[in-house]
Amino acid sequence: MFKKIHYGWVILAVCFIGVLAAQGLRYCFGAFMEPWEHEFTASRGMVSAISFVSFIVFALSQPVIGKLIDKQGVKRIFVYSIILLGVTTILTYFAQNIWQLLILYGVISSLGFGGASGVTASIAVTKWFHEKQGLALGLVEAGFGAGQMVMVSSSLFLINAFGWKSTVLILGGFLLLIVFPILALFLKSEPAEIGIKPLGAAGTAERPQQNPIETKETPPVSKKRYLFHLGFWFLIIPYFICGFTTTGLMDTHLIPLAQSCGFSIAVTGTAVSLLAAFNTGGTVVAGILADRFDNRKMLAWIYFLRGLTIAFLLIFLTNAKWLGFFVENPWLLFVFSISFGIVDFAVVAPTVKLLAGYFRGTSLGVVTGFLYMSHQLGSAIGSFLPGVFFDRAGSYTSSLVSAAILLMIAALVSVCLPKQTAQQEVKAA
Repeated sequence: MFKKIHYGWVILAVCFIGVLAAQGLRYCFGAFMEPWEHEFTASRGMVSAISFVSFIVFALSQPVIGKLIDKQGVKRIFVYSIILLGVTTILTYFAQNIWQLLILYGVISSLGFGGASGVTASIAVTKWFHEKQGLALGLVEAGFGAGQMVMVSSSLFLINAFGWKSTVLILGGFLLLIVFPILALFLKSEPAEIGIKPLGAAGTAERPQQNPIETKETPPVSKKRYLFHLGFWFLIIPYFICGFTTTGLMDTHLIPLAQSCGFSIAVTGTAVSLLAAFNTGGTVVAGILADRFDNRKMLAWIYFLRGLTIAFLLIFLTNAKWLGFFVENPWLLFVFSISFGIVDFAVVAPTVKLLAGYFRGTSLGVVTGFLYMSHQLGSAIGSFLPGVFFDRAGSYTSSLVSAAILLMIAALVSVCLPKQTAQQEVKAA
């Protein structure tokens, strides 16, 4: 039976575990904000600055990581990144000042986050899957949501029960003793390493291709000209906004936002778990749909619906009476978590598929690295500014308004993306 299972599915499972652990650890930052504020007598803006630096380092590392993957392979980058994350997480236990956290988490750990990121996982998928690529991308990106659900919820419980210092020891040990051996044993960079072809490779060449001359669609782009291609920028800009609104704003500040409203640890933990669970499901479904529908329209709808979910949250935060009603009815927070979770990471599969279609024949690592760099730059701003605004105004209202407006812009930009040629669609699939 196992001989009939293509090894690409093993690669997918291993990458899923690696992303779950590494990126799940990154999402735990929000759970540590309040404990670190008390431990180091720091303002929320100061603690948010650590997240800002982290995202900047993460962002700048992405094109470099892409280049290193092109030269060193997926396995080496992924495995070394997990080791780096495990060691620095344990070293956080010994931090005595906020600047030490800035160096350990904001700089060193962020290099590990960058190496065990969506760039590495998506490149692995595109190398191992020529068929069912959208589904595979959706499944591996679901590791982000699964990591958020498992790691963040566990961290909240562990911090509440044992304190933040014991929690970082447990998380670091998990990475070094469980995740590292799995990646070291089972991850392979290329199908050729074990003498097989990517899934669907034999059938890809046999698929009928339409003549792109018969359409008015945009032709494929050479490696040296991707910076001048409309599709590159019209994917980069919305992905920047995506980072601002998801990993930046919501994934960093949802926990402190809920706590500032007066919700209990149990309600807050449930809200985060629901967001992560539906994020996982939404990402998988989006991957399946990306193989069947126009990805440009999918992106536009996802960004638009995400903006509506933030508008729903704003209704209760702009009025003291409505805020009281909101806190007395925690199910409303759960409704937001579910609706936002469905469209949280759902943009990844259609975005990566469009990018792969526009730039066939280019260096996949470098182009994908720039895409993810834009996401992390947006995340950096989205994590830092809301903390500063909260210190000044005592609320997240202005940050949420900005996020809703930016998401509507992202939807409009996505509508204007150029069409792919039939040949590009074959390559992307």
